[in-house]
Amino acid sequence: MNARLFGAAAVLSAALVTLSGCGSGGSSSGGYGAGGGATASASASATTSASASASTSAAASTAGLKVADSSLGKIVVADNGMTVYQFTKDVKDSGKSSCTGGCLKAWPPVLTTQATPALQGITGTVGTITTPEGAKQVTLNGLPLYYWASDTKPGDTTGQGVQGVWYVVSPSGSMMK
Repeated sequence: MNARLFGAAAVLSAALVTLSGCGSGGSSSGGYGAGGGATASASASATTSASASASTSAAASTAGLKVADSSLGKIVVADNGMTVYQFTKDVKDSGKSSCTGGCLKAWPPVLTTQATPALQGITGTVGTITTPEGAKQVTLNGLPLYYWASDTKPGDTTGQGVQGVWYVVSPSGSMMK
């Protein structure tokens, strides 16, 4: 039982470290404050690797988007049912993501292997941008889409409003604040 409590505390601690990094500052290290990027990134990756790798694996195989009902209303989810989010710090039609470094551990990109992602009920304009690693990240209305590593099952929306910069997306492609 003590090991269970310790594990839960470690995950919570890592989540707080990650949260503090993805919404603050304009640092090129993914939003971490001065000197905090490497430590925060290492802590986050060590304790949230199970969630992050589950989301990252899901991201790599995602080929399309669809609409789902949620407690927030109709939202965009990936084919696997996982909620997708947009980042207010991304610049529409810039062709790049503002979430870099440690931020990507908490907010893995929604990736596709298709030239045009499959859609069900999406009315916004869907496209892709190329990540620094050469993968195709899905965009909606010119903004990159991400998963939240702390969402553990289809239908979770625990990333909504994180740090006041992460939001679920409506079928028309607008952030639902």
